[in-house]
Amino acid sequence: MVDRADINSVLSQLREVRSQIKGDESPLEKLNSSERLNQEVDKVQAQSANFPNIKTDPNVPDFQTMFGNAINTVNEQQMHSSSLSKRFERGDPQVDLPEVMIASQKASVSFEAMKEVRNKLVDAYKDIMNMPV
Repeated sequence: MVDRADINSVLSQLREVRSQIKGDESPLEKLNSSERLNQEVDKVQAQSANFPNIKTDPNVPDFQTMFGNAINTVNEQQMHSSSLSKRFERGDPQVDLPEVMIASQKASVSFEAMKEVRNKLVDAYKDIMNMPV
């Protein structure tokens, strides 16, 4: 369920950021533009009150949990690959070369995929931060 307090806090933060922005506008233009922004924020708040409460599935984890699990999985694969490599180097007869190579490739591919996801998140963050308010 979406919390109305979260929406209101985001909108109030938008107001604060807008009021802190300094430009080449005259004081009268600044007042008019901030009033317009406040009016728009008020409209959004009024419209958001009309939306039905959105119910989320409690079985679906949030993004932070999913990303943390993905990082832990990549870490486990790298540790398993490293362990197999060390066992093979020591001459463990239960570990054969194809098993070591497959584990190494799995760890490498999963790390590269995680790195790409991280890069996309950083790009998205930069795009959001460069958006005009």
